[in-house]
Amino acid sequence: MKLNLKYFAEVKSELAKVVWPKKSEVVKLTLVVLIITIIVGAYVGALDIIFAKLLKFIIET
Repeated sequence: MKLNLKYFAEVKSELAKVVWPKKSEVVKLTLVVLIITIIVGAYVGALDIIFAKLLKFIIET
């Protein structure tokens, strides 16, 4: 395959224009994502347990 050098030059040019977030911002947003993930996981897990017990109760009666 023939390498398209113009393409890579344009990629480099575009990457130079990107405004990368500061480390503190990345850490803060990562913590937000982790906290929300834990909360949603706990909620879904609790619903799973409740519905499993409810289904077991319905089947056994």
